[in-house]
Amino acid sequence: MSGLAAGGLAFAGLLILLGLGVPVAYAMAAVAAMGLYLTVGSSFLLTTFETMPYTLGSDYTFVVVPMFVLMGAIASRAGLIGDLYTAANRLLSWVRGSLLMATVLAQAAFAAASGSTVVASSVFTRMALPEMLRFGYSGGVAAGCIAAAGTLAGLIPPSIAMVLFAVLTGQPVGALLIAGILPGLLTAVAYMVGIRLFLIFRPEWAPQHRQEVTWRARLTALSKVWSILLLMALVMGGIYSGLFPPSAAGAVGAAGALIIAVAMRRLSGGDLWDALQEAARITCIIFLIVIAGLLFSRFLLISGFIGDLRGFVLDSQLGLYGFLALMVMLFLLLGMFVDSVSLLVITMPFLFPISQALGMDPIWFGVLAVKLIEIAAISPPVGLNLYAVLAAADGQVKTGALFRGVLPFLAIEAVVLALLIAFPAISLWLPRTMG
Repeated sequence: MSGLAAGGLAFAGLLILLGLGVPVAYAMAAVAAMGLYLTVGSSFLLTTFETMPYTLGSDYTFVVVPMFVLMGAIASRAGLIGDLYTAANRLLSWVRGSLLMATVLAQAAFAAASGSTVVASSVFTRMALPEMLRFGYSGGVAAGCIAAAGTLAGLIPPSIAMVLFAVLTGQPVGALLIAGILPGLLTAVAYMVGIRLFLIFRPEWAPQHRQEVTWRARLTALSKVWSILLLMALVMGGIYSGLFPPSAAGAVGAAGALIIAVAMRRLSGGDLWDALQEAARITCIIFLIVIAGLLFSRFLLISGFIGDLRGFVLDSQLGLYGFLALMVMLFLLLGMFVDSVSLLVITMPFLFPISQALGMDPIWFGVLAVKLIEIAAISPPVGLNLYAVLAAADGQVKTGALFRGVLPFLAIEAVVLALLIAFPAISLWLPRTMG
């Protein structure tokens, strides 16, 4: 059997298991086990299953993952997100759709304290959605805005997705984290401009309401966001300047969030214990998916699928942009079945070598890959962020309304993706200025 045929059967088996409701980590591990057994026998299979989890778990680079998750969990429980949302709302109170824009602005700032898109979406759903519904905003558009803005945590550092890409491809973590800053900010600006333009044609999405907010109240609210600004400067400034390595950035950020929360007297012992439990739970889920994904990719390599696919793409002379078009379609298709982390782990072992053979800058490719998995996370019908919002909304928004409400933001994402493809410098300028 050819490598392409073996890989095709493996993906078909994976999709069947996912369709039957098998968790993605178990589905990938099962397909990998069967494939390795049929390809190279039981001895190699057992050796691989014994050594790979330990090798991954003992990789020091991964220490940044639980620390970034812990930093976001502490910031959430300390009420720092509430300060962000209040400040953004008061700052934009004069413009139509202010609550939508405030949600985008606040989530962009919170992305600098949390590397998890799901956490950001869940937290802001509980905070912002009831407020927008109270003022008569369209529930679907409001929920779609929250889900879409939650993806900013995938680009703006600290980004767990960027760390995973770096580990999977052997690229520098620091350069990748810094590379996400401008694309993340561009996405946030595009959302805010897009919201303003959409409301010209669909004003019923956000009824006009002017809140009488004095400049004194605005300045008071802004004065409370120093904590997030300090965390941003601590983490991103430390990585950019080389003050500490990226592997230590998570620990520095988590320690900074803890010190700030304690100094502000906003964190009880119970809150800290909850944050630690959340960080441990999310980290275990991520590690389980990554281990299973690497086992799956090992089978794809040994079966010859990766080599055959690389040869097929190069021989077909698709070129760089033809490859990127296929990559976009692949991510949107697989994103209907698997979550963002799994999508990254499954695809990078065979897409990254092809991108390098075509001469793509690896940092630019990383930004595009992360952008695509975040687009997949808000693409109906199985976008992970959409279901995080639905779960947190507790029945306030119907599934169909959310699917319709996120479509304008998918259109904005298409424009941003086109800009990132057309102008690689957006992703590469900051990393190239690093010392």
